[in-house]
Amino acid sequence: MKMFRKRLIPEEWIELKGDKVIYQDENRIITQWKTLKPREDFSYGYSCYYLKEGYKVSKFIKENGELKCWYCDIITAEWKEQEVSWIFTDLLADVIIKKDGIVQVVDLDELADAFEAGMLTAEELIRALRSLNQLLFIIESGEFQNMTFWIEQTVEHA
Repeated sequence: MKMFRKRLIPEEWIELKGDKVIYQDENRIITQWKTLKPREDFSYGYSCYYLKEGYKVSKFIKENGELKCWYCDIITAEWKEQEVSWIFTDLLADVIIKKDGIVQVVDLDELADAFEAGMLTAEELIRALRSLNQLLFIIESGEFQNMTFWIEQTVEHA
C-alpha cells in the first residue's frame, strides 16, 4: 500500500515513503514517521488518520523523546483501489494543542484563499468546516484523549 499527501498551499504531491503503518482498520490508519526535512523543533512522530471523520491527529515528538504538541490536520482520505494507495488531501485548516493545553486554530485564511482561487469546491469547503467543528467540539468537551488513545495504545503495544 502506498500513501500520498496532497497539499493545496503550497501545491505539492508527496509519497509518504518513510511512513510505517503500525495499525490499520476500516476507520483508522496509524503511522510512525520521521520529518521529511530536518527540523530543530521536532524530529518524529505518530499520526492517526480518521478516515471517515476527516482529520489526522499527530503527535509531534522532539529528538529527546519529549512531546512538542498534538497537531491536527483537516483532511480528506481517498482510497484508490487500482493503485492500492491512499491519497490524503490537506484541507488547510489545522488545530494545534500545545503541551500546556492551549488550543490554536490556524490557517483558516489559507482555507478561504484556496476556495477563492478555485482550489477547493464548495463541497470540500463545507466538509472542512464541518470536520473542524466536530474536532473542536471533541477538544472543548474534554474528549480529545479518546483521539490520542489510539496512538498511545498502538505505540505502547507495537
